[in-house]
Amino acid sequence: MEKISARITGGKTLKGKIGVSGAKNAVLPVLASTIMLGGETTLLNIPSIGDINSMVRMLNSLNIRTEYRADESIHILNEKKVRHIAPYELVTAMRASFFVAGPLLAKTGFAKVPLPGGCSIGLRPVDIHIQGFEKLGVEINFEHGFVEFSALNLKGNQIDLPFPSVGATENIMMAACLAKGETVIRNSAREPEIVDLANFLIQAGALIEGVGSSTIHVQGVQSLSGVKDYFVIPDRIEIGTLLIAGGLTGGDIEIENVNSSYLSSITDMLTEAGLIISYQDNNVRCSFNGDIHPVNIVTAPHPGFPTDMQAQMMTLLTAASGHSVVKETIFENRFMHVHELIRMGASITIDGQSATVKGGKLSAADVKITDLRAGAALVLAGLIAEGKTTVHGLHHLNRGYYNLIGKLRTLGAEIDL
Repeated sequence: MEKISARITGGKTLKGKIGVSGAKNAVLPVLASTIMLGGETTLLNIPSIGDINSMVRMLNSLNIRTEYRADESIHILNEKKVRHIAPYELVTAMRASFFVAGPLLAKTGFAKVPLPGGCSIGLRPVDIHIQGFEKLGVEINFEHGFVEFSALNLKGNQIDLPFPSVGATENIMMAACLAKGETVIRNSAREPEIVDLANFLIQAGALIEGVGSSTIHVQGVQSLSGVKDYFVIPDRIEIGTLLIAGGLTGGDIEIENVNSSYLSSITDMLTEAGLIISYQDNNVRCSFNGDIHPVNIVTAPHPGFPTDMQAQMMTLLTAASGHSVVKETIFENRFMHVHELIRMGASITIDGQSATVKGGKLSAADVKITDLRAGAALVLAGLIAEGKTTVHGLHHLNRGYYNLIGKLRTLGAEIDL
């Protein structure tokens, strides 16, 4: 894997208008769900990034013909017998590959999936997925690092999630689409990406109600059909990252074709920090030229502040005029960017799952990306640091952002690869 670096010259003001890509966290479960669909499906607004390319490989390995096309679309043809064993190297390379378990169970009655194990930002156990499948009548066996699921007939049931897990909500909802009877998922996650998955499945013939609330009702149907030209929602995390880039640099940027209804948890916090956020038609604009205010942040499931924006927001707070506290409640190891920001002169102290950030100035340094969102935070830091910052490990960033460096350049950033 190519481990590229970027050299960022700080102090450039970002201005202009830019578009954003489809949401990685929406595309991945939608792709997995096509295992259950017969015939042809075409997905639009699909960024060519590492995680999505891995899911395309996964579907092809399961005997589902899947092709990424030059116009940022994916064409899927599901007309052959679906294999039920997910390859070890793909599941262990990308945790979201575990999404195939629910659709495989619904389609074939069987699924054999490697346990994904840990990752750099936390354990993210799949216990909640497994407990939900058991409620649907699935028999489960663990053997040599794999988990085997079998159910000749999935049966609807009431499932109370112990935590509003996004992945478990999506996986159980997908399996329930072809189960017999009604499934009720309580304490379900409410993220916009789950709503997008449900909208896609409804177009395929699923009967789903209550998505976006804490209780989802799924009435099982006998089959689902392919969907033509489904446009996946824009990536709210990419939008938030770009808005922060504009605010940090004292710039004025406008992002095209967004949905304001699912951005409020991000834009409300940016507004509290002093950035000027405005909407016109389907565009959102961030303009700023003043002092960044300190704010206190607690990450939480939607509609709370998203954990995927925590690292980027911390970079913003390194420029605030005062002390801020950031509390991470979702992942137990998501402060890995802090030590790299400290290398750039940030004043941050960690106490358990909380970090206190004292605003000041950053200076250029060599820093290393440890995970996807930490990568975005360090690139943002390079935009305001005095001097030239070298960010190593850009391959992590490319897992989840499509051409972020190119988009920042378009807005006026000086970045050399």
